[in-house]
Amino acid sequence: MAELKTKKNELSVEDFINAVDHEGKRKDAFEILEMMKEITGVEPRMWGTSIIGFGDLHYKYASGREGDWFKCGFSPRKAKISMYISGCDVSMHEERLNRLGKHKTGKGCLYINKLADVDIEVLKEMIKDGYENPLIPH
Repeated sequence: MAELKTKKNELSVEDFINAVDHEGKRKDAFEILEMMKEITGVEPRMWGTSIIGFGDLHYKYASGREGDWFKCGFSPRKAKISMYISGCDVSMHEERLNRLGKHKTGKGCLYINKLADVDIEVLKEMIKDGYENPLIPH
């Protein structure tokens, strides 16, 4: 059985964000970082080299496969900011997505260009709900 490549580690969250090239994306990343710290009440950890995760979640599938993941997190990628807020199903936030503002969704991710494009209060609701009710990651 294949092991997850993305694991929690001791890399510096602040160093990672400070290395983001785009000034606006870097500023948004620090704002999201503080938002998630406040909502979750936990300190962030790097997962792999590019994901910032909050909280720990151990999961086990019916197949027997199990692993560790984070409850919520994000990554300021080149194209968009990837938000991991609901394990594997962002559709659980369908009503909120309608109120969020400019975004895209993928398999388990919410993608935004910048915080100015979305309603911050709706985003906070989604983060809080996703953290308190995490689903098993994909």
